[in-house]
Amino acid sequence: MKNHGEFRNKLRQGQVCLGTIITFNDPTVTEALCGLLDFVWIDMEHNALTLDAVQGHVMATNGSTTTPLVRVAWNDPVLIKPVLDIGAAGVIVPLVRSADDVRRAVAACLYPPAGIRGFGPRRPSNYGRDSGPEFCRAANENVVVIVQIEHIDAVNDLDAILSVPGLTGVVIGPNDLAGSLGLIGQPNHPDVQAVIERVIAGGRHHGVPVGLATGDDPSALSQWVQKGMQWLAMSNDVSLMLRSAMEVAGRVRGQAVGS
Repeated sequence: MKNHGEFRNKLRQGQVCLGTIITFNDPTVTEALCGLLDFVWIDMEHNALTLDAVQGHVMATNGSTTTPLVRVAWNDPVLIKPVLDIGAAGVIVPLVRSADDVRRAVAACLYPPAGIRGFGPRRPSNYGRDSGPEFCRAANENVVVIVQIEHIDAVNDLDAILSVPGLTGVVIGPNDLAGSLGLIGQPNHPDVQAVIERVIAGGRHHGVPVGLATGDDPSALSQWVQKGMQWLAMSNDVSLMLRSAMEVAGRVRGQAVGS
């Protein structure tokens, strides 16, 4: 699992990390993207991915520098534990609303006494060849725990959230954040943008990397980097495929009409 520490190390060094959200079942898509991206965000919250499919995507990152992260469906140790046991480098936990929520997420990812994670790693332990206190210590030190800031309640508890020990980073979900502000479907509304910048400032103050799940427009992505975003999930595999297909098809059809 040598690629698991790459994402954390890059963030610590102040590098900007780029990735995308994985929604397809076929792990070939992840294998193809490895090397181009710093991380893949394998999504179990809004997509019909089974643990078998997720494991395939995680395995597809082997031999690369691309870190596999999995967004679980909810802040529940029952959902978090198997994802880590099949070899994910860490989890993205959606819709936290308080520091207590974050503490529960962190605890689910850590072995005792730091947390409540039950012992049963399969792939991470090299199928049982590695175990014991040293393995557990290394797992606790290296696991990536990210929570999504996508509700105004979380923003209002931001200082406490960003102070939780064991938290690796946060990521902003602009659409749900807009909804919690009464602005559903308006992630670009000035009030939403102002809240996002408030989160960026909080992350900078506490030394916690802030990420954003957003679209695939290079200019917009560059602007977010300039504002202080340290990692970006550039849309998803379906959208990137469609963007390329529409661009190529549009140019060919345009040239055909003009010829």
